[in-house]
Amino acid sequence: MRIDDLIIYANNRKASDIHLIFGLPPKCRVAGELESMADFVLNDEDCNNYAIELARYRYDDFLEIGEMDLASTIQGVRVRINLFRQQEHTSIVIRLLNDKIPRLDCLGLPLGVERLTELKRGIVIVTGQTGSGKSTTLASLIDRINHTRSCHVITLEDPIEYIYEPDLCIFNQREVGRDTKSYETGLRSVLREDPDVILIGEMRDTITMETALKAAETGHLVLTTLHTGSASEAVDRIVDAFPEAKQQQIRLQLSMTLMAVLSQQLIPMKDGKGLIPACEFMLINPAIRNLIREGKTPQIDNVISTTADKGSITMDNAIIKLYREKKISSKTALLAARNLDFVKKNIT
Repeated sequence: MRIDDLIIYANNRKASDIHLIFGLPPKCRVAGELESMADFVLNDEDCNNYAIELARYRYDDFLEIGEMDLASTIQGVRVRINLFRQQEHTSIVIRLLNDKIPRLDCLGLPLGVERLTELKRGIVIVTGQTGSGKSTTLASLIDRINHTRSCHVITLEDPIEYIYEPDLCIFNQREVGRDTKSYETGLRSVLREDPDVILIGEMRDTITMETALKAAETGHLVLTTLHTGSASEAVDRIVDAFPEAKQQQIRLQLSMTLMAVLSQQLIPMKDGKGLIPACEFMLINPAIRNLIREGKTPQIDNVISTTADKGSITMDNAIIKLYREKKISSKTALLAARNLDFVKKNIT
């Protein structure tokens, strides 16, 4: 099967990912489960030819480095591609993205998330595991801004996933490795490019984090992602990335610039027809700012629990809500829970 055929097949199956691995048939992930796409087994020649077709003029770079992130549009489907070497074989994972950026109000996110698009400054962080929908959420936030405000939006991504069509906003989308050498070098110049909104694909290191904090302090809205499991863990992840002597300064900066953290996971729906997001949403208030400043992040979850009337919600309460709305099963709820006893008590 050609790459085009694999993409068409997976898209028709509403798959999220395609896996091409030596010694196995092509596989795709549908509603969270892996299934075979054909009855033949991939050999080295198959995998290498797929990699050559996808990487094109960058194939030699891939052979030298051993892994590579790419994005492309194939058969009308926007895809994110990761090429990598394992046990002297080439492997490929292709993430299928939405053809169009979904509307923010169609994602099933907490109601307060829409208000984030009205912010003029500060940092908004979306967290979650790989494949939890972080990029789609960020794209929907940016798209909402595009249709409601007049802004200059600059994105730094590795790779570019969604292409924005200007409406009220103007866009400059920069891809790491193609348009700029690294997040570090790209961010070094971004503040001189008159941005209103800055999208950082991922805060990977202290330089990226420091620049994001500086941008937020100087009156820009920064949207970004982190690989953490909860809202409070996002705070610790940023602070702990810095040397101990600098951590108090970072806590102070975070307490002043952080506006919200959305932590999400995708879990199977009860009817078996797909995945649904379960989201923890932390809207920053004076109490949370004090806890961040004082290094008392373990107490943040309690504040989130007691400010539900303001729009915040813990992950476990979000899971319980989905169960009570009959969108997920009790088994799924328990598997996704953080505090198993708490969720079990509230669904039985």
